[in-house]
Amino acid sequence: MFLKKNCSKLLNINLFQINMEFSYLIIRWYQENKRDLPWRHTNDPYLVWVSEVILQQTRVEQGIGYYYRFIDRFPDIESLAMAEEEEVMKIWQGLGYYTRARNMHHSARSLHKDNKSEFPASYDEIKKMKGVGDYSASAISSIVFREPHPVIDGNVLRVMTRFEGISDPINSAACKTKIRKTLEKFIDRSQPGIFNQALMELGALICKPKQPLCEKCPIMRNCFANKNESVTEFPVIRKLKPAKTRFFYYLVIVSGKDRKKYTWLNKRTESDIWKNLYDFPLIETEKERSISVIQSENDWKTIFGNHQVETDPLIVSSCHKLSHQELRVVFVQVRSDLFSNDSLIKVSISDIHKYPVPRLIENYLKKIGW
Repeated sequence: MFLKKNCSKLLNINLFQINMEFSYLIIRWYQENKRDLPWRHTNDPYLVWVSEVILQQTRVEQGIGYYYRFIDRFPDIESLAMAEEEEVMKIWQGLGYYTRARNMHHSARSLHKDNKSEFPASYDEIKKMKGVGDYSASAISSIVFREPHPVIDGNVLRVMTRFEGISDPINSAACKTKIRKTLEKFIDRSQPGIFNQALMELGALICKPKQPLCEKCPIMRNCFANKNESVTEFPVIRKLKPAKTRFFYYLVIVSGKDRKKYTWLNKRTESDIWKNLYDFPLIETEKERSISVIQSENDWKTIFGNHQVETDPLIVSSCHKLSHQELRVVFVQVRSDLFSNDSLIKVSISDIHKYPVPRLIENYLKKIGW
């Protein structure tokens, strides 16, 4: 019995030492190797919130420019709350996943109205904000308010499945539950924000998806995957359903000449991709069609009615990938000086840049010089 108790005590001491060592090593590594990022120079919860929302689906290198652009126009909750949604979407243009911007705008308006533009100061209150889940609430509350809530993002999942040797699929609830329990033991309760940022940074710079820099990793000595030479086997990813393919035929209707050239836009209001952004009149089909077939179908007649039109030989095709969809897109330029349609918006080509559009449309406009 005496031996059993002492073995148990030694095991607990050893686990405690591993926990403390993990935290100490990644924080020391972070302090020596962290990137100099703008949101790491502030303790303003609003600015940290903006950065975390941007970084949810955007690489850091790309996100920095958008971060500066966003906070330059909306430096605080009040300025964001008072803006029109269309302006918010225009500033966000190019970042994709536009629901993020709509949710931020909605939350800012709620905070301005109900909380005198004060940002909530706890994990539980932050999580009540529209569009804010465990990841953002944990990040903000730990970084700004020092609440010990571990952050779990893609980088953290990769580091921890390798370190712990977790074979559950990375996109499963079981995997995240195991990692959360481990991190609740590991997290440095005196500086949880630094701990979370260190772990995410380790995944971004060292424990990469491909060709990880194990020899530079501060925790390699206790890493299961490194010790068992199985780094490439983690994380395990459950196969997702194949992306849905959609076929878009955009009708770029042009009328007028020189400085008085016009086109027509459509505002997307359905619960679909790019809600409340603008694009061109669209015909969507279930499979690829020729332009001549498109012109003979009812959707074409619904848009053009009896108007005489001529299609321009300039036809631009592209493939645009979203998270769960692949768009096969064809832009067809159509000339019609007498065209009109009450369901569409007539826009001077010189003013088209004022409208928030998806990146797909933005790239097309650049290509044709509008």
